[in-house]
Amino acid sequence: MPFIQILLVHIPAWLLCLIMVVLYVGVSIAGLLIIRKIYPHYKCKLHNDIAGFIFATLGVIYAVLLAFIVVITWQDFDKAQDVTVNEANCIAALYRDATPFPAEFRAELKSELTNYVKAIINEEWQTMARGQRSVNAQKMQEELWKLYSGFQPKNETQKIFLTESVKKLNQAAEMRRQRIIYASSGINPLLYFVLIAGSIITIAFTMLFGTENIIPHLIMVSLLAAMIAITLFSVIAMDYPFTGDISINPDVFTNMLSSLMRS
Repeated sequence: MPFIQILLVHIPAWLLCLIMVVLYVGVSIAGLLIIRKIYPHYKCKLHNDIAGFIFATLGVIYAVLLAFIVVITWQDFDKAQDVTVNEANCIAALYRDATPFPAEFRAELKSELTNYVKAIINEEWQTMARGQRSVNAQKMQEELWKLYSGFQPKNETQKIFLTESVKKLNQAAEMRRQRIIYASSGINPLLYFVLIAGSIITIAFTMLFGTENIIPHLIMVSLLAAMIAITLFSVIAMDYPFTGDISINPDVFTNMLSSLMRS
């Protein structure tokens, strides 16, 4: 399991955010105080004009990079949610399309579909938090395939509904595969290295400005560090859509199961 996913599994979201903010702000304050001791403010002040232009360029580069990663992460999170909804809709369609089939086959099919959805809700959602799929849910999906493959339609209507049902089952299986991939794959570690290294460089650069009063300087550096930490936390929290407190929940399957059991 990747390190980021381990953090999301074992540390609550609020605590992880607090740790990151305290760590970034604490290190930034300590770094500024150390630099002030080694390199006094009146020496830094001589280069403020040039440093301002360089910092503006550096800040834009890092801001664009950070914004790009945030957008990509959010889009993947949103896509994973769409995949989940589409999968639930396909299973609901299978339940509804069982109406023309013989009573015995229909009852068995609805029972298998209900058990499959329960396995997704009660088992697979927990295993996906660790980037894995449920073995039991996989077996139930295979049982559904066997059930459909062994059915012999008696009339043209059943043939049409069987064809559509198999198509929907294929779509549901594809959506499940995509869901599991989203649960187990995150941002490339190289991008995390670039984000963290870029944040260190950006914050460190603000420490090279010379100001006579250190208090406003400390406040500005701290606020910048806190903002970067919160943004990085948002990337981490959404990196694995089915892991952690900020994740996709199985409500769409739970609501579907309730409606299926009432029908």
